[in-house]
Amino acid sequence: MFKVALVGKPNVGKSTLFNRIIAKKKSIVDDQPGVTRDRIYDHANWLNKEFIAIDTGGLTNKNLSLQKNIETQVQYAIDEADVIVFMVSAKEGINAEDYYVAKLLKKHKGKKIILAVNKAENADRTQVKLYYSLGYGKPYFISSEHGIGTGDLLDEIIKIKSAGSSTDTPKHFAFCIIGKTNVGKSTLVNTILREDRVLVSPTPHTTRDSIDADFKYNDHTYTIIDTAGIRRKGKITDNIERYAVLRTEEAITRSNLILLILDGSRDFDEQDEVIGGLAYKANIPTVICINKWDIVKKDEKTMVQMTKLIRQRFKYLAWAPIIFFSALDNKRVHTIFETIMLIEKEIKIKVATSLLNDVIAKAQITNPPPKFKGGRLNIAYGTQVESQIPTFVLFGNDPKFLHISYARYMENQIRASFGLNHVPITLYFKDKNARTRGSRKDR
Repeated sequence: MFKVALVGKPNVGKSTLFNRIIAKKKSIVDDQPGVTRDRIYDHANWLNKEFIAIDTGGLTNKNLSLQKNIETQVQYAIDEADVIVFMVSAKEGINAEDYYVAKLLKKHKGKKIILAVNKAENADRTQVKLYYSLGYGKPYFISSEHGIGTGDLLDEIIKIKSAGSSTDTPKHFAFCIIGKTNVGKSTLVNTILREDRVLVSPTPHTTRDSIDADFKYNDHTYTIIDTAGIRRKGKITDNIERYAVLRTEEAITRSNLILLILDGSRDFDEQDEVIGGLAYKANIPTVICINKWDIVKKDEKTMVQMTKLIRQRFKYLAWAPIIFFSALDNKRVHTIFETIMLIEKEIKIKVATSLLNDVIAKAQITNPPPKFKGGRLNIAYGTQVESQIPTFVLFGNDPKFLHISYARYMENQIRASFGLNHVPITLYFKDKNARTRGSRKDR
């Protein structure tokens, strides 16, 4: 699909323009320069024409931390983009950093480059010759914060956009990667994509945004979403980290599956369990991934012992598969996709109503429901309904008689009977006579 990259020095408003173009707040915006570090992608639509917008980190001639890595990310974005929007700031004026960016862009002679002068709501446009001196023709004066002039800029982009490009966006199986800081999430992304797609550094919080990337593996197309590492709430010290946590939660809502990354070389702690709780709350398939397995001192019993420990600490994810790998050395990373394919098969399982009712009847004969709140539950029949995960509605006399232990028992019977061993399932218990009684009760 047609791609448009936003490029410029730090703090010229690239992320603000990116968010306006895609019509949502995805890139973090802050007055502090250098907030965006990786390249951020999202779909955009203007005049019924779709394209991919790419936000990038700020380019500078100063010797700053991570600047070399940021420049590598920007170069990737430039290489794959069809159009580059070179952004400068009318508020700050043209300086050596702008000329540095202009010089870098001149190396890409085959690219269409549009010059956008941002923060121009109160700009002195008599100085237009100064912008022409950058060598990229007519400048487009805009205010990405207020939306002034952005329509004209997008019109120019659409003129360049190839008329025959498809407006259909394929829907891929999306999975996000969550975990604490420095457990190897970004390393895993780069290993899977076989490129330096996101920055990797020993410094915590190198990743701040959620990073999306489409790729193919064994003829299957996926979207992988890297997220920022989550610290305990008491440790979150600034707005940028708070935004990053919100982006992680938003990434989960866009995903079909979660990879919960744990550092196998360190003891698991309360924060690992808190992050696991986010996966449980999302109620979507989750794979518990033990990374850095290459540096763990182990023998033939280590994997079994660690599996037992994980089951004890993450009891609420008892159905989640556990895999072990090293993202850095690309050892056993293939097990991620083997597990995803297993989960995809289970998600697609459709249970015939007659078979489901046989299981329900047999389960109640083998282990009758206990008395609870003055009555005894009697499940008459059940059916599977359409949902993102296997979901069943069980109809009976009154859901208030249902004890939580019996709900777990019935869930386990359905799992064992139909091979639903590695995915969450949902059971709704409803009163079969609720409509005739004028009320609806369910649990």
